[in-house]
Amino acid sequence: MPQHDDAMKKRREKREAQRKKREAEARRLKRTLALAAAVLLLAGVGIFRLVKNKPQKEPQKEPQQVQQAVQETQAPKETKPKATLPVKQDPITTIHIKAAGDLNITNDVVNSGMAIGGYDFGPVFKDVAAILAEADLTLLNMEGNFVGEPYGTERVSAPNRLLNDLRACGVDLLQTANSCIINNGMIGLTSTLQAIRNSGIEPVGAYSTESELRVGKGYTIANIQGVKVAFVSFTKGLGGRGMPDGNEELVNLLYVDYATEYKKINTDRIKAILKNVEAEKPDITIALLHWGSEYNDDISPSQESIASLMQKGGVDVIIGSHPHTLQPIAFDELKGTLVAYSLGDFFGDAQRGATNYSIILDIEITKDSDAGTTKVTDYSYTPIYTVKETESPDEQRRVVRIHPAIAAYEGNFLDKVTKSTYESMLYALQRISERMAVTVEVECPNCEKEAFILVSSKTGELVKDTNCKCGNTLPIGANRRDYE
Repeated sequence: MPQHDDAMKKRREKREAQRKKREAEARRLKRTLALAAAVLLLAGVGIFRLVKNKPQKEPQKEPQQVQQAVQETQAPKETKPKATLPVKQDPITTIHIKAAGDLNITNDVVNSGMAIGGYDFGPVFKDVAAILAEADLTLLNMEGNFVGEPYGTERVSAPNRLLNDLRACGVDLLQTANSCIINNGMIGLTSTLQAIRNSGIEPVGAYSTESELRVGKGYTIANIQGVKVAFVSFTKGLGGRGMPDGNEELVNLLYVDYATEYKKINTDRIKAILKNVEAEKPDITIALLHWGSEYNDDISPSQESIASLMQKGGVDVIIGSHPHTLQPIAFDELKGTLVAYSLGDFFGDAQRGATNYSIILDIEITKDSDAGTTKVTDYSYTPIYTVKETESPDEQRRVVRIHPAIAAYEGNFLDKVTKSTYESMLYALQRISERMAVTVEVECPNCEKEAFILVSSKTGELVKDTNCKCGNTLPIGANRRDYE
């Protein structure tokens, strides 16, 4: 028995030891599980905090931004540029230059701008302002000075307000090489040029001093939409006056004997100025010429010689002034040149025949960069009329467009002109087409002898009926080619 008890005791001790071992293992497992749970918990909290505090993701960059960022963070390295197709520019550029005739400073012209407290020429040009302003560049011939009072015919002086109102109408350039520029001597010349520049308009053809001439070199350059346009201006004389000794070149003169007979063309001086222009390599050159004879429609051989000299020197367009009446326009479409011998009076007394109507000329100039050419490609015009105080219901002297004025009369508008003025405008329209026409010699189809017809240099159409000596009529509207 004792042995049995000892064996039982040993078994109980062994079982107790095994139980304690299992309990110990159970406690270690619980501790392990608890530790693992704590680690997981701490890990979860850390992840949560990490996510919560993480900076917001930047918005996706455009390719250009990405490339820039890479360039800022990486070392520069040579890269082969991607091939791109060049953007082809339109090789054709078309500009429009508008030209009006003479603006004559007289009592009637100055009085037309009289207003309460001063002067206002806005109403005078109101009807033509939009036509003047719509061009790329607008010019006219200013026959007068700006030297203060007394204003009007006596000193041929006008108030500066006239210049400001012309600028407001879109006038950019004034021809100052003309017969009136030194009416008030060299002081008048200087004062006039300064007043014009102060108004924002550019004078062409005259200079105040030798230093000013050296800078200007006798011409003006304008860059219009990439078209380089040169302007030169010359006058046949100075109203019988002579420049002071040593100052002859301050005004561009067409004749050596400019104060007397106008027979010896100032060839050397003209060529020198045109050579200066040529050095600028302009796309096109426009010459403003104060030439011919007042109230005389004849084109003299001297004028033809001057025109030829100009064209040989690179001039493409000639715009004439001084006769005060409208004269022919010769347009050579093939060469791309134009000669307007006289545009008549833009605004003046309108007392003498054919001085109360004229045109605003619109010259179309086209530059073809591919072909390397710039030339006159077309022209058109707006007929205008100077309405005198006696021809207007409000007694306002002003410049009007003929076609709208005729329509206003026929529509019985309140501000219509008088009946006699309406009839004068109808006549003016016909005379404008005739005056602008060129004389051409053709063969009469009836008698096969020479006949002289008036045709438009633009369309080639007859602008009036022509009666041949044989009695045959070459009718208006027919084309000159029908008789060549």
